[in-house]
Amino acid sequence: MSTDTALPPALERNWWLRALAVLVAPRAVFASLRDDSDEAAEQRQDPLSAIAALAGISVVLVSPTFRRMLNDGSVSLGLVPVLAFISGSLYAVAVYWLGGGLLYGAARRFGSEGGWRRARQLLALAATPLALSLLTFWPLRIAVYGEDLFRTGGDDYGRGDAAFGGVYLGLVAWSVWLLLVGVRTVHGWTWARSVATVGVAAAFPALIVLAASL
Repeated sequence: MSTDTALPPALERNWWLRALAVLVAPRAVFASLRDDSDEAAEQRQDPLSAIAALAGISVVLVSPTFRRMLNDGSVSLGLVPVLAFISGSLYAVAVYWLGGGLLYGAARRFGSEGGWRRARQLLALAATPLALSLLTFWPLRIAVYGEDLFRTGGDDYGRGDAAFGGVYLGLVAWSVWLLLVGVRTVHGWTWARSVATVGVAAAFPALIVLAASL
């Protein structure tokens, strides 16, 4: 096998390791996104798309819809992971493209010359804690509460459930922090400029959520 054909798979595998490294050394990993060439972007596309999908599945599992999924007698426990995969993947696609677009637009407003593709990939990389929760947090929570986690009136309440909820909010906060670090690192901006960029990007979805809750 020639070096030219072996190199791209090796670099792609390297990005799987970088995705984990972003949890402990985020600045060094986010700095790699500064290379927005077609070749570099393609090498990290599959790992980052997988991270986005796993994060999407993790998020839909915590939604009220899934917390009462088994209230419907026509839905079996075996159907929950199938529906979570489908819903989570669709959610991930929406956030990846629309959320990446909002981040791109906000960054452009504050002087960025980066592209939409890099904004999407930055957003996906920042979601690594949520993606990892699907392999760590959720198996533990499901092992503790079982199918009661997906129906109302079960054992998933009280201090234990509140503790799990607090841990998940911590994972969300971790992802938001990584997003701020990523924006600051990729663009070489100040914290204030980075926070403003993320705030502007999040304003529209926040207004939609607020309007839906009223």
